[in-house]
Amino acid sequence: MEPTHLSSTSFRRRMYRVIFESEPGPGRWFDVALIMAILVSVAVVMLDSVASFRQEHGDLLWTLEWVLTIIFTVEYGLRLSCVASPRKYAGSFFGVIDLLAILPTFIALALPSAKYLLVVRILRILRVFRVLKLATYVQESNQLSRALWASRRKIVVFLFAVFTIVIVLGSLMYLIEGEDNGFSSIPRGVYWAVVTLTTVGYGDIAPQTPQGQAVATLVMVMGYGIIAVPTGIVTAELTSGSKRTAKMCSTCGSTRSPQASKFCCDCGAEVA
Repeated sequence: MEPTHLSSTSFRRRMYRVIFESEPGPGRWFDVALIMAILVSVAVVMLDSVASFRQEHGDLLWTLEWVLTIIFTVEYGLRLSCVASPRKYAGSFFGVIDLLAILPTFIALALPSAKYLLVVRILRILRVFRVLKLATYVQESNQLSRALWASRRKIVVFLFAVFTIVIVLGSLMYLIEGEDNGFSSIPRGVYWAVVTLTTVGYGDIAPQTPQGQAVATLVMVMGYGIIAVPTGIVTAELTSGSKRTAKMCSTCGSTRSPQASKFCCDCGAEVA
């Protein structure tokens, strides 16, 4: 007969494979069921915020919320029981998210409004990356992160320039339009400049004088050019970054193959 501690260890290993490893079989079905439960849970929280729906189906929503909370609580306990270091897992990103997914329901017993914090459960959907094998795209996301970090100084300078422009334009419109036309202060003018420069255009405040409308036209046209600047900065960094990490094919001369490639992405020849 197999010793009890060995049987327990074997059970923990099987449970670990099911819960943490997205493989064909029980592990895949567990992940899919968990994601569906998360989506249902978020839908319940959202519907509970609709007064008319809550009045008509309040008991059903309350029951579903507690059933799902119990399921997530049991799942959280199973995760802690089958990992080598429960404390380390509890302090990890997903460990904290798993805990935050169940706490609001219990806190809501004393503070009813806390139950709406359950929408944090949607963050658990990030596990879908493992289910769909999307981890292969991490390299591309790292490349984008490096491009953003490399262009940080240019972006800061750009934002400072935009900040200066909107202050000047806001002050100018305050002088031109004045309080009678809604520009009651310079901050109010700066607000208008930001809304107009970003082409949002709420319409809650608008210039009435010909001079103000002329400035507004200039700001609108300027906005289209300004919006494209950050995109150009990041794109330039992405292009230069890919060139720095590319291999050159001795057969066709292409430089589009990344360092990790063994073969040219254009002609298929082997690259060193």
